[in-house]
Amino acid sequence: MTAHALQRNIAVAALPTMRLVAGNKLSADDIYPRVFEAILEQRIVPASRFTEESLAQSFGVSRSVIRRVLARLAEQHVIILRPNLRAQVAAPDARQVQHILEARRLMEVTVVQLACTHATPPHVRQLRELIARQREADERNQPGAAIRLSGEFHMVLASIAGNGPLAQFLNSLVPLTALVIAQRGHLASDWREQLHIVEALECGDAGAAITSMTRHLDHLQAVLSR
Repeated sequence: MTAHALQRNIAVAALPTMRLVAGNKLSADDIYPRVFEAILEQRIVPASRFTEESLAQSFGVSRSVIRRVLARLAEQHVIILRPNLRAQVAAPDARQVQHILEARRLMEVTVVQLACTHATPPHVRQLRELIARQREADERNQPGAAIRLSGEFHMVLASIAGNGPLAQFLNSLVPLTALVIAQRGHLASDWREQLHIVEALECGDAGAAITSMTRHLDHLQAVLSR
């Protein structure tokens, strides 16, 4: 795909949203989910190599904003940045996917157990809001948004757990899992499974929360192993 074609494909989806915020200065935090969703919806595909300039023009922001977005995606291993080469979307192989899922299983059982201890009513509301947004994206047939929000749920859960290294580690695994889900065409939302986790969290039932998280990860592994 040429840079011109890539720019045209992204612009089709991005420009209607940009009109809603015309006149506002958009930050990297505003643009990050849009670029990530374009990757998840495969409007930016692994075979394409894109430039800061093409993305900046498509999303109507400066190259410095795009540079920060790409740096964040590179930290999450969603894209690959190499000196003197254009950025490229990652394409994890089967072995890498297996390692990612094994690491998540080890980390997230601990995360959900800690979250049961630290969760407050505002935390629960935040998680429920994410689930509601994910469900809405699912119903509107916005797979990129639904997959991204599903991953965000897990990262917020890690933040609630209050363990910085665990949260940082998951921040490098969850977005990459989202990428694999999208690339393999598994677009079914998992908000119902996440709802069970929140219900256990709300009751402070660590056993039920661990069971729900384990079931959720089992389902994820089964889907990605097909």
